[in-house]
Amino acid sequence: MPPTAPTTRHDAVSWCADPYADALRSGRGPLFLRRTDGWLLPLEVERWCAGADAADLSALRRCEGTVLDIGCGPGRLVAALAAQGHRALGVDVSDAAVARTTAIGGAALRRSVFDSLPEEGSWGTALLLDGNIGIGGDPAALLVRTAELVARHGLLIVETTPAYADGADVDERVQVRVANGLGGGRGAQGALFPWARVGTPALLRYARAAGWTCVEQWTVAEERSAVEGEDQRPSAGRCFVALRRRREIPGSRG
Repeated sequence: MPPTAPTTRHDAVSWCADPYADALRSGRGPLFLRRTDGWLLPLEVERWCAGADAADLSALRRCEGTVLDIGCGPGRLVAALAAQGHRALGVDVSDAAVARTTAIGGAALRRSVFDSLPEEGSWGTALLLDGNIGIGGDPAALLVRTAELVARHGLLIVETTPAYADGADVDERVQVRVANGLGGGRGAQGALFPWARVGTPALLRYARAAGWTCVEQWTVAEERSAVEGEDQRPSAGRCFVALRRRREIPGSRG
């Protein structure tokens, strides 16, 4: 693997800031994405810093060949994949995320998915879990980029946002900042950056245009307590889609 090269992308700045780094080092929240209108999306720091759970494992069992975990966070998926015998690499823009991943036995680089990455065009599987389809605030561009990273006919596994309680699909572009919800103090929140939330129907539309075909959809039920300020979603669990690269993308490098 090449040496770590810090990313210079603007949208990486807030994930390198104190609230996110502090939460990963401590292994606990509270931590949120705060929209400009004050709406809060809770980030599940405790789950991310624990071992892979049943929903995670349902995705990891479907991985093929070498695996690239995009936005690996504290590394639970990379470590679990390594334990299963996969050669896996995590990429994340946060030093704290990379440090925690390597500390638990995973391999990780501090990179943005849009930076130059090792072995582009040869990964067997790429992962976009834990809401990471939102990276960069442009799911269409992210899906094109991941098609460049995987091998011909490679696999992409995406976690999507469950539909709203009224059944409406989720397809949002927002400006957010990482915030610890404590207010006032040093490092209470980072700079604004673009983010997206995408449900399964919206993902499938973007995926078709980016040269992916859906091969599987599944949901893993989970018990969740209501969090004040969270949007009204049914407690249906975590939703996943497996996509197969099916053709070249015009203008792409892969």
